[in-house]
Amino acid sequence: MYQGPGRSFSVLLQRDLRLLYTSALGLPVKRSGQLKSLSPQAAFPYCHSVCVEIPNTTPVASKAAAATANGPVGSRTVYPMGSSSSRLYSALAQTLSTPTAQAEPCPQGALDVEPCDPDELLKECEEVLRNRPPRLHRTFVLPKNHTYHGRPIRVMQWNILAQALGEGKDSFVQCPLDALNWAERKYLILEEILTYRPDILCLQEVDHYFDTFQPILNSLGYHGTFCPKPWSPCLDVEHNNGPDGCALFFSRDRFELVDSASIRLVAAMLKTNQVAIVQTLRCRETGSPLCVAVTHLKARSGWERLRSAQGSDLLRNLQTATGGCEGVPLLVCGDFNAEPSEDVYRRFSSSSLDLDSAYKQLSADGQTEPPYTTWKIRPTGESCNTLDYIWYSRHALRVEAVLEFPTADQIGPNRLPSYNYPSDHLSLVCDFSLLDKSNRLQ
Repeated sequence: MYQGPGRSFSVLLQRDLRLLYTSALGLPVKRSGQLKSLSPQAAFPYCHSVCVEIPNTTPVASKAAAATANGPVGSRTVYPMGSSSSRLYSALAQTLSTPTAQAEPCPQGALDVEPCDPDELLKECEEVLRNRPPRLHRTFVLPKNHTYHGRPIRVMQWNILAQALGEGKDSFVQCPLDALNWAERKYLILEEILTYRPDILCLQEVDHYFDTFQPILNSLGYHGTFCPKPWSPCLDVEHNNGPDGCALFFSRDRFELVDSASIRLVAAMLKTNQVAIVQTLRCRETGSPLCVAVTHLKARSGWERLRSAQGSDLLRNLQTATGGCEGVPLLVCGDFNAEPSEDVYRRFSSSSLDLDSAYKQLSADGQTEPPYTTWKIRPTGESCNTLDYIWYSRHALRVEAVLEFPTADQIGPNRLPSYNYPSDHLSLVCDFSLLDKSNRLQ
């Protein structure tokens, strides 16, 4: 059986940092079995300024305290990204260790961090994970009659599994708890991202945005936006890292931000716990606009009507953001928690926005979704489902390549997550090209 490395790392962050954005938003934090609520003013007296877009509010500036003390945090130890020479550690330390007298408003993703070489960072990930089993081997599949049209836009969609949920609520009975320890699992997640290096990265169940993904991906040249769930289930878990939510990153070399909205999805005129981020980008090379959305709909069976209503609300927002079918080209990434047989899937496939699902390209007829995007074993049994999608404007975008899924034998009998894969959901990665208006379908 695999044995993880010894836990001899020094402590990077204290307990208060792990609760940073929960405190800053005034949300309840479960700590030692009791729910407490902290005001933004009581959060941290000396900090580095960061921002988060919150549904139906203006951006809030919050503070992050840095700590370098060794020892336990609460009832367990928090481990850093690596040694002081680590690229990951350096990216975090720059962001979190410089105190300022007061927090100041800042645009999303505007962190002053030293650029990081992605190749060196990938090597570091591989070094940390050298004792873990080989990762799942996946290759890109090219559609029939494939011809590239310029430099493609690579898009990654991934539910990365919130750390608090993986350890505290999801009950993956075939996954050893040690396989989920954050000290290594974050390297598995970053290795997956660095392996494919998307231009646009859409994530769900992100509960380590401020202390991991924002500073590290910022150092790699990404602009990031985070939208937390108002009542995240992560907050029910002791020693949580704050609420989980959706995050959208894009390469600053390829795109610039034109407009951004964080949306709390509505059903039957009531605000729900599910959210979305909708952004309009402009391609720096061509000047072409592109609208990108990320969402995570309500989970579990029995909630099909709610998911359908949430999908309808998102489609209404997308109609406004793009100007309709003849407007701005659109990409919608998400964990819809819905099989293709559900009404919310039919609403997207028949929308007036002329959307198609990119991963149908893996099927022989180009009309069928893959058999699974998530595969896990819980106390109730084995779940093998297709829940994740990348929707695109078929009249304005062309699918150039699709990353295939591993086989059942490659995944293994214990399914996901595992020692060699960090989430119960597989990442979806597609290459797209923007069609010239003269080549678009009329």
